[in-house]
Amino acid sequence: MTPLDLLRYPTGKFEWSAAQPSIEDRSKALSILKDFPKLLKEEVSSLNESQLQTPYREGGWTVAQVVHHLADSHSHAYLRCKHALLEDTPKIKGYTETDWAEQEDATSSDLSPSLSIIEGIHHRWVSFFNKLSTTQMERTYFHPEGSKEYPLYVVLAIYSWHSKHHLEHIRVLKKSF
Repeated sequence: MTPLDLLRYPTGKFEWSAAQPSIEDRSKALSILKDFPKLLKEEVSSLNESQLQTPYREGGWTVAQVVHHLADSHSHAYLRCKHALLEDTPKIKGYTETDWAEQEDATSSDLSPSLSIIEGIHHRWVSFFNKLSTTQMERTYFHPEGSKEYPLYVVLAIYSWHSKHHLEHIRVLKKSF
């Protein structure tokens, strides 16, 4: 990986697996989702206004934008999961993350609303995934970007990775302060 790739993907890129995860892997992913809100809050609680407005890499989002992005992204993903369970391969609505990250509410140094959203979404999301059978985990939604179906077990893997991915962005930046 190039130095830029290491900054962009400090935990590595997500690797899609077509196979259902083992019970141990599913449990590990759920544990990450469960613990993430607390870990995120701990990482950002000591940051001042200037640090929250610092990008984690040149051309990247600020810490504040990353936190607000997590609230937006994980809210979308949670709702997509519910649609996948309750509908037959629904076509989900995409959104342009960079446009959302530039909105006033996504650049604010007041992280409390987004941290509350993340805490609530993750609590419900973990409960949701814990109750799904193996068959239900195979339910899918269709994402028009890439024209691909996403089984719920892949969504669980993606968002446990996504949580670690952005948490590490913040940790890498904190080391530079």
